[in-house]
Amino acid sequence: MSNEMDTKVSSVDVASPDGEVSSVQTSAVPISHSESTLGRHIARRLVQIGVSDVFSVPGDFNLALLDYLVAEPGLNLIGCCNELNAGYAADGYARSRGVGACVVTFTVGGLSVINAIAGAYSENLPVICIVGGPNSNDYGTNRIIHHTVGLPDFTQELRCFQTVTCFQAVVNDLEDAHELIDRAISTALMESRPVYISISCNLPTISHPTFSREPVPFTLSPKLSNQMGLEVAIEAAAEFLNKAVKPVMVAGPKLRVAKACDEFVELADSCGYPVAVMPSAKGIFPEEYPRFIGTYWGVVSTAFCAEILESADAYLFAGPVFNDFSSVGYSLLLKKEKAIILQPDRVLIGNGPAFGCVLMKDFLIGLSKRLKKNTTAYENYCRIYVPQGHVVKSEPKQALRLNVLFHHIQNMLSGDTVVIAETGDSWFNCQKLKLPKGCGYEFQMQYGSIGWSVGATLGYAQAATDKRVITCIGDGSFQMTAQDISTMMRCGQNNIIFLINNGGYTIEVEIHDGPYNVIKNWNYTALVDAIHNGEGKCWTSKVFCEEELVEAIKTATKKKKDCLCFIEVVVHRADSSKDTLEWGARVAAAGGRAPNPQ
Repeated sequence: MSNEMDTKVSSVDVASPDGEVSSVQTSAVPISHSESTLGRHIARRLVQIGVSDVFSVPGDFNLALLDYLVAEPGLNLIGCCNELNAGYAADGYARSRGVGACVVTFTVGGLSVINAIAGAYSENLPVICIVGGPNSNDYGTNRIIHHTVGLPDFTQELRCFQTVTCFQAVVNDLEDAHELIDRAISTALMESRPVYISISCNLPTISHPTFSREPVPFTLSPKLSNQMGLEVAIEAAAEFLNKAVKPVMVAGPKLRVAKACDEFVELADSCGYPVAVMPSAKGIFPEEYPRFIGTYWGVVSTAFCAEILESADAYLFAGPVFNDFSSVGYSLLLKKEKAIILQPDRVLIGNGPAFGCVLMKDFLIGLSKRLKKNTTAYENYCRIYVPQGHVVKSEPKQALRLNVLFHHIQNMLSGDTVVIAETGDSWFNCQKLKLPKGCGYEFQMQYGSIGWSVGATLGYAQAATDKRVITCIGDGSFQMTAQDISTMMRCGQNNIIFLINNGGYTIEVEIHDGPYNVIKNWNYTALVDAIHNGEGKCWTSKVFCEEELVEAIKTATKKKKDCLCFIEVVVHRADSSKDTLEWGARVAAAGGRAPNPQ
């Protein structure tokens, strides 16, 4: 017979970080009055959805809330050097863990982190952005408070976030705080987009009856396909593809949002089509797959990939994003009437019908049972394929070239590594890397915010402790966000960062050159050494030739494998991949089109 103090345990459904609904056990025992607070509630909620690290910058409006995050046993509060990097870190964390979180202060913090939140929105990443807001008593008054533009209007920050988040909650009353917080978090997980939660600075410490028990995990109802629409869509797509002579498949970035990556592989197994990926989907499809033919990126595609894809008489795109960057200035040689376009909940077949409320995962499962085996396009690929040549060997002490650098980076990759490519020339060089089984790959193509990779590396490495992150970043990008190298050291991370020093914004040079693309050269290794300041584990090296690069990589992967390793690679300003040159010219042409006649 139990007494009143026994803990009662119930089993309930809760969304795991990847969005699937699972069952966990939660304590239903009442907690003390002093613990029944909003601050403790939101801390527990973050733990329940899979967040164990929160990236923050303290400010007077969020300090009381931060106390609760620090006190939560399941959370690690990581202080970042600025709000932008805290947002980038939450973005990188969400890419690995399925959801990320950051906490900043009102307006000065919110409007600083918003650039990173916009990037997460563009990449369909669920990031919980929490802002410490004004005292609840100040709402509805004509008071002017600090950290604002000097107007008695507290909605400026909220209005900015409305366009880059899928839900906004302003918590300035404890009566509905529980409901607003839960709605915000569940919406982020359901929509796979960032949300904004503003919490008045005087509320986290106040007890309230709605928080008097352990938070009961909520259930995320699974999305369902319209069964009739699903059947008709599968039938129409199967007829379309089965009559094609040389069909192909292409993976797009929204495969991850649709959580249909495994089903896409199963479809490829059953139909025999060759498979390419869009550049923003690199790493989503296994590159060791037998019929993988590379990246489809128009004129800068992997060798022989575009020829096979653009000559196909049918192509299935799963989760594509066609923008000016991915289409190389709108120059793809594709025809709509030949395409089946799958979005997470919609199917479009050629110039014909569109089917809504059809989930990609369900569609791929059904289609795999209806397609005839057809390997014609892959056989054509095998006939024309010629293996890539070897990188020209450097002369002793010859100035280092980028193709030599990435040849050696290729040899570093394994299932225990993940590549993070910064916006710019690294996009194109990293696209050429052949990813071994289990090797991750991340970059931000849609938003393309330079400097993103520093914070993203911090966040991803914190979430994926079983991987070693290899980051490639240009000098111009690094100057944007360099400070949080410091936070990587504080967290004891062992990332390898290749800083490519070519004296400017290379990708901008190829789009439109000018004196504004030349930057002040820094002594990057000395800067990182100064940040290190003898605290934590960090090793730096500056290399000018292949011999020095080989030695640096050997040291980073062996003797210094437990250290943060920063390798500055000095190359010529004009050294860029031919793909960057071609892509830059076409994007420049697209951006420079004359206005249409009025």
